[in-house]
Amino acid sequence: MGAPPGYRPSAWVHLLHQLPRADFQLRPVPSGFAPREQEYQQALLLVVALAGLGLGLSLIFVAVYLIRFCCCRPPEPPGAKSTPPGGGCVTWSCVAALLVGCAGIGIGFYGNSETSDGVSQLSSALLHANHTLSTIDHLVLETVERLGEAVRTELTTLEEVLAQRTELVAATRGARRQAEAVAQQLQGLAFWQGVPLNPLQVAEDVSFVEEYRWLAYVLLLLLELLVCLFTLLGLAKQSKWLVAVMTAMSLLVLVLSWGSMGLEAATAVGLSDFCSNPDAYVLNLTQEETGLSSDILNYYFLCNQAITNPFQQRLTLSQRALANIHSQLQGLEREAVPQFPSAQKPLLSLEETLNVTEGNFHQLVALLHCRGLHKDYGVALRGLCEDALEGLLFLLLFSLLSAGALATTLCSLPRAWALFPPRNPSALCSGSHLSEPLLPASLEPTSPLRFPGRRRRPH
Repeated sequence: MGAPPGYRPSAWVHLLHQLPRADFQLRPVPSGFAPREQEYQQALLLVVALAGLGLGLSLIFVAVYLIRFCCCRPPEPPGAKSTPPGGGCVTWSCVAALLVGCAGIGIGFYGNSETSDGVSQLSSALLHANHTLSTIDHLVLETVERLGEAVRTELTTLEEVLAQRTELVAATRGARRQAEAVAQQLQGLAFWQGVPLNPLQVAEDVSFVEEYRWLAYVLLLLLELLVCLFTLLGLAKQSKWLVAVMTAMSLLVLVLSWGSMGLEAATAVGLSDFCSNPDAYVLNLTQEETGLSSDILNYYFLCNQAITNPFQQRLTLSQRALANIHSQLQGLEREAVPQFPSAQKPLLSLEETLNVTEGNFHQLVALLHCRGLHKDYGVALRGLCEDALEGLLFLLLFSLLSAGALATTLCSLPRAWALFPPRNPSALCSGSHLSEPLLPASLEPTSPLRFPGRRRRPH
């Protein structure tokens, strides 16, 4: 297998080539992307481990803050009813963190949609490429069967009819040889026949994985949105039980956010390495999976003027053979039909077969050109390296904002919860209202009524 386009051997490769006797074969490795190598997999695992480290540090920070808040808080003097200093600032910082989390959720929905669009482009390109390859195989099979049937029936019948004329029999046999040569040349055009790699199966697998990935992110986004909204509702209503439940849910979503951040970062790093030089990796992988020659793969994946069509010779020979068959049949029609009227029916059948064969041949010429399959390859790369990669970066930003907002919320909610006023129904039967008179003012004794103008005389 030759070196892929764009591959530049390093200095140690040149040094190895200068050794006097080398009993090994160097295989070029695509630059920047080697997912099957253990070192590269370990590098991606390190990226995931960094997200795990961030999760651990966040949990340690939140735990230390809460322990300090609960255990190191100075006791309040009895009867103190004033709000502790900084209480409003704590509440507003929690609200601001939740609003940042809501903004991150919007970014997450956009990133999830962009990633899904990119993967959909990849699946559509694979389906279209599979349709093109299947059409090529179908046309080749149909044309070869038609030519074989014509050789077995019409040409054999024509030889029997024209047995009395040696030159006409020789022309018929020449047409037979040309038809067999066309069938043999066309069989070599179905280059994807028998290849174990099925683009349709790959497209179905990609769509299946993407469907569950999209659904998982939608559920995560909705869960975080509900946590933010109910936390804001609990702060507005000063509901202690709702704030306590949302604190536990925030801790769960924090863990999920850091986990998704690790997966997104590793995927984005791997995809960016792939997109830096995709042709080399795709060429090597396709050749390894299919066993096709590098000439065919370079023609379809690169599709430039420097690379000739590997099927050009077969197409040229087939076109010449079809033209010879057509001229021979026209000569037989002029010479044989006036003398042998029974030869007209097989000749007409052969003309019809030849017309169908020429139509299929022109379709094959168009389908075998690199424009169609290379366009599908370009659409797939654009879907992965533009939309999908952009969506992953937005999802990474969402996870980062979500983790920061939830960590701030977990630190602020307990202090805000401590500022809520108590709502205990038994407090109505105790307290300062017990010292107040039980009787209303209307039941208190009053002084005797005195009427003006009437005075009591002394005895």
